[in-house]
Amino acid sequence: MTYTKVADVIVPEVFNPYVIERTAELSALVQSGIIETSPELDKLASGGGRLISMPYWQDLAGEDELLSDAGDLTPAKIEAKQDQAVLLMRGRAWAATDLAKALSGDDPMGAVANLVADYWARRRQATLLAILQGVFAASDGSMADNTHDVSEADESTWTAETFIDASYCLGDAESKLTGVMVHSATLASLRKQDLIEFAPDSEGKPTIPTYMGKRVIVDDKAPVANGVYTSYLFGQGAIGLGNAMPPVATEVGRNQLGGVDYLINRQHFILHPRGVAWKDAVVTQTTPKNPSNTDLANGANWTRVYEAKNVRIVAFKHKLE
Repeated sequence: MTYTKVADVIVPEVFNPYVIERTAELSALVQSGIIETSPELDKLASGGGRLISMPYWQDLAGEDELLSDAGDLTPAKIEAKQDQAVLLMRGRAWAATDLAKALSGDDPMGAVANLVADYWARRRQATLLAILQGVFAASDGSMADNTHDVSEADESTWTAETFIDASYCLGDAESKLTGVMVHSATLASLRKQDLIEFAPDSEGKPTIPTYMGKRVIVDDKAPVANGVYTSYLFGQGAIGLGNAMPPVATEVGRNQLGGVDYLINRQHFILHPRGVAWKDAVVTQTTPKNPSNTDLANGANWTRVYEAKNVRIVAFKHKLE
């Protein structure tokens, strides 16, 4: 019996960039602009080392002074601060028997790549949710100003009023918030109240849910505990994404005795909430030191370094109608 082998359709040096591009195309978070791909972060991710330092200038502050012939202005200083990201190194291997179902189309390589890209889009979204869990559990309490919790209030549910209050955690920077990630139960509750509108997609079909003009992204891994749901409001570019090419990004192989083909795909990337620094305090894997999603969800690893309103993420904790 003649069949298409993985090695027949995959050119490793072409495959991985294709998968990275398709992963971005399939990600609602990337398409909404919440996750922003960055050539600068691509360069930093490829620059060697696992911790990426990103210095920045703190905003100017202080009162202005009156001009006078009797004295000089008092010079103020501008301070440099530092944000820090961590390089995430992940991989996955598949047997050809699992991929063979996709090899019947006109473009076998594209069929395999789509399966792999779908996988990585889901895994990156899971990684982001782990990061958000850790960020908002920051052990120093630095994200308190970006959190709006009404779960124990008299009005504990998501309403227009409580959502607006959550948005204004950023004060006069509220307009920077353009999207919200919710659990499907939250979306269902809002739809039952006829509060969701649908914007047209690239084909002009009204399929993109929005609330108060903000795009809604649905993920059932969004936190829920004891009837309390955590939804996340985001601004454009709140999460920076940088991709690097591992030394061996894609490999194909064959177990001749077993008659099994293998595909191995590795990815190195930065997925970083801008303005919240990675502290590298608790990393379980040490050879090499490479944080898991459990480590990313640990609040001991995060601290806010930007002014609160410049961190374009808000956690909104609420119940449902």
